[in-house]
Amino acid sequence: MRLTMGASIALLAVAGAAQAQSAITMYGIVDDGFNWTSNAGGHNLYNMSSGVMQASRWGLRGKEDLGGGLAALFVIENGFDLNNGSLGQKNRGSTEGLMFGRQAYVGLSSAYGSVLLGRQYDSVVDYVGPFESGTQWGGYLAAHPGDLDNLNNAYRVNNAIKYASKNYGGFTFGGVYSLGGVAGDVSRNQVWSLGAGYANGPLTVGAGYLNARNPNVGFFGDNGASTAAAAGANFISSPVYSGYASARTYQVAAAGAAYSFGAATLGATYSNIQFRNLGDTVASGPNPRGYTGNANFNNVEVNFKYQLTPALLLGASFDYAKGSDVESASGTNPGAKYYQGAIGADYFLSKRTDVYLIGVYQQASGTDSTGTAAVAAINNLSPSTSDRQSTVRVGIRHKF
Repeated sequence: MRLTMGASIALLAVAGAAQAQSAITMYGIVDDGFNWTSNAGGHNLYNMSSGVMQASRWGLRGKEDLGGGLAALFVIENGFDLNNGSLGQKNRGSTEGLMFGRQAYVGLSSAYGSVLLGRQYDSVVDYVGPFESGTQWGGYLAAHPGDLDNLNNAYRVNNAIKYASKNYGGFTFGGVYSLGGVAGDVSRNQVWSLGAGYANGPLTVGAGYLNARNPNVGFFGDNGASTAAAAGANFISSPVYSGYASARTYQVAAAGAAYSFGAATLGATYSNIQFRNLGDTVASGPNPRGYTGNANFNNVEVNFKYQLTPALLLGASFDYAKGSDVESASGTNPGAKYYQGAIGADYFLSKRTDVYLIGVYQQASGTDSTGTAAVAAINNLSPSTSDRQSTVRVGIRHKF
């Protein structure tokens, strides 16, 4: 069949319109560098590590216009270790890696917001996480001890339904609900969170709440909501709160704010973390210290960053975390305190490539969750054998 010139032009126009209505983007980050740690399990450590400033990753992001203001969208995002090629996220307690362990979701968006289904971030991460220095310029090393409030996104939410609003004059809000997946017990292993944020000129603020039932399994364990607690299995590695694996509920209430004046930005976060109803060894996890009642933490961070030149960003922060008394089989554990300072410098060679320097120092005191003298435990490093620990990182990051 022969096409006229007019018909050919019409077909090309239709094809072009269809292509414009649907788009898929590949993106990623590669981050690597050298580290020195003063006390990693009792020894100075010199090593390379991947994904400190931002985790190394690649992903696909897609969106299709369905008409009438409705669109379908998806994200699948893989994390990996640049130094050995292994998957970046693993089921805790297992060597099995996750193909799309960072994010994996599909959903619909409209004029009323978006509804997304899959593995996603909770509302504390979405609305308060950006105010923490670790998310801005300090990487996971500058996160709060053990990332105990999850502001640095150490843990994701599986089987999640998320709602995210549109922007209403600078105000946004949303929520997440994760089904527990346990027959006969709707609340077991469930996770839910709510959050809101507001941005107006130089001021931005955010608040969020997270509630995880049987957190050692369904949240910290990352093994899927239907997994039962294995006898003696503790999926929490940080001594800051590993002793509280038997908590029936983990909850975080957090808020953050930042104010910019010229090239400088002053920010702060506050979080209250609670491990409630300790002693649930059937559905949650082990309790070798015989803890009962609740264990609470209060965490406060103040941070500052300054854009010295268009290419050079400088940052500094101080964080203070204090644990509460908690009752154990042998008496009262008075809790621990953690003091942490961080500094950073980030130099941009281009819009996509930068080199950076991060230094973190932490000091601990009191008695930690394991019932022993608290040791310094900079996030994602081997805990110190003393009350002090330092680390320095020199790295390079490229975004594509």
